[in-house]
Amino acid sequence: MSTAQTFQIPGPHGPLAGTMLAPGSSSAPVVLIVPGSGPTDRDGNGPAGLMAATYRLLAEGLAARGIASVRIDKRGLFGSRAAVADPNSVTIKDYAADVGAWVSAIRARTGASCVWVLGHSEGGLVALVAAQDTADLCGLILVATAGRPLGAVLREQLRSNPANAPLLDQALSAIARLEAGQRVDASGMHPALLPLFRPAVQDFLINEFSFDPAKLIASCRQPVLIVQGRRDIQVGIGDAEQLQRANSAAQLALLPDTNHVLKTVTSDDRTANVATYSDPGLPLAPGVVNAIAGFIAARGDIR
Repeated sequence: MSTAQTFQIPGPHGPLAGTMLAPGSSSAPVVLIVPGSGPTDRDGNGPAGLMAATYRLLAEGLAARGIASVRIDKRGLFGSRAAVADPNSVTIKDYAADVGAWVSAIRARTGASCVWVLGHSEGGLVALVAAQDTADLCGLILVATAGRPLGAVLREQLRSNPANAPLLDQALSAIARLEAGQRVDASGMHPALLPLFRPAVQDFLINEFSFDPAKLIASCRQPVLIVQGRRDIQVGIGDAEQLQRANSAAQLALLPDTNHVLKTVTSDDRTANVATYSDPGLPLAPGVVNAIAGFIAARGDIR
C-alpha cells in the first residue's frame, strides 16, 4: 500500500515543499516530478483553469508500479511560497539548483544512490539544465518537452491558433525583443497578450529564451527517455524528434491520442483537447505510466 507524506527542504529564504508518494518497498526507485510553466502546483493544477491533476495521477500510477515519487511546488509558489519574496524573480538555473537540492534530500531520506528526474513541459528544460551540474541522477524523463528555444515554440503556438491572427504581429515583435535580451513596453499591448508578456515575467522570459534544449541534451550522459503525445497542441512531435536527434542514445516514446496534459484525445478538435485541461476526473492516457515505468525497470532499478 502506498503512503503519501509532505516533504520539506530548505530553500533560499524559506522551505521548499512537496509530496512523497511511496509504495510499500523501501528499495523502490524514486522519481522527482518537476512541474511545467507558470503557477502550476505539485499536483499539476493552477489558478487559471488548469485542473488536470496530471502530476498527482502520474505519482499514483507510478506507485502502483512500485515506483516512488516526489512532486514539488516551485520556489515562491503554493507550499514553497516562503522560499523567495517574488516568485517572478527567478531563473531557470534557480529552478535547476532546487532540483539538485531535492535530489540530495531524497537520497538522504530514502537511501537511494540516485534519483530519476522527470520534467514536464518547461520542467523538462529545468531537468536538462539540472543534469549539467547535478550528480547522482539515475537519468532523465522528458515529457512534452520542447526541443527548440522557447521563442521558436511560442511563435509556432501563436500561429497555430487562427484566433490569434489580430495579435500576431505584436506578439512576434515582443518575442523578438525578448530573444535579443530587451524588455518590451507593455503599455500599449493588447490585453490578451499581457498574461504572456506582462512586465513582471519579462526578465524570466529573457532568461528562458537563452537556453537551447537540443544543445543541453546533447551533453547528457545519463539515460534519457523522451515522452511525447501525438495530440499535444503545445509541443509537437518534431520537438521530441529534435531532442532525440541531438542525443541518439535517448529513447523516444510517441504516444497515440495523448495531449500535453497526458490525457486521452481522439480527434483534432482543439476545443475538446483544451477541455481535458480542466477535468481531474479523466485518467492519464494509457501509455504514459507504462512508458515511464518500463524505461525505469529496463535499467534494473538503478540505485
